Amino acid sequence: MDAMILAAGLGTRLRPLTDSMPKALVEVGGEPLLVHVARRLVSAGATRLIVNVHAFPEQIEAVIEAHAGFGVEVRVSHERGRPLETGGALLAAREHFRGEAPFFLHNADVWSDLSLEGLYAAHAASGALATLAVMGRETSRFLRFDGAGLCGWENRATGACEQVRAAVGEVRALPFCGVHVISPEFLGRITETGAFSIVRTYLRLSAEGAHIRPYSVDGATWVDIGRPEALARARALAGEAGPASA
Repeated sequence: MDAMILAAGLGTRLRPLTDSMPKALVEVGGEPLLVHVARRLVSAGATRLIVNVHAFPEQIEAVIEAHAGFGVEVRVSHERGRPLETGGALLAAREHFRGEAPFFLHNADVWSDLSLEGLYAAHAASGALATLAVMGRETSRFLRFDGAGLCGWENRATGACEQVRAAVGEVRALPFCGVHVISPEFLGRITETGAFSIVRTYLRLSAEGAHIRPYSVDGATWVDIGRPEALARARALAGEAGPASA
């Protein structure tokens, strides 16, 4: 099984911490986020890891080497000009995928104990083109799912909303968690180019009849470490002492 870790993010909202390191190497519980994610993916069955890099690539490569590739084969996909976002990153790394089985796509800045094995099994059983981990939580951005799968998105902070096809039954607005399982044929159906969000591709394919399914991970621990307060929360959950008690 292949798994790609999206580690090219600049982490600008975590400055000054990320002025000298990539966001993927920010530590929680005494280890870099990249290590946490890689170990979980290997434990879930990944035998090849693909890691995209942009800022401070040599630091990420050094961590991979220091951990002996986490015991599996590791491929590094360099994004030298600019970060390519989720969809562009996957397209740029396409040559590294073996295409033999569904693969994981996992944000490096997600610190979680959600069941990767459960997500993978649900995808395999559904026959979907992609299965997305979702969780009921406080946010303003949602993906919209109906009885047939992904059908749109909305941003309640701005009022923006898009429905890409007629709804089939009840529509639910669900927050996405940055973890996917994707069938290998998806790679051949990407027509977008440059830097683009994979959600844009999902929406196009959903409008064409593809099935993009949600998988609830309610009850799991999950933190998107994009801001200092989220990093502090993850560190607290990992049992790290805060500044006041250090």
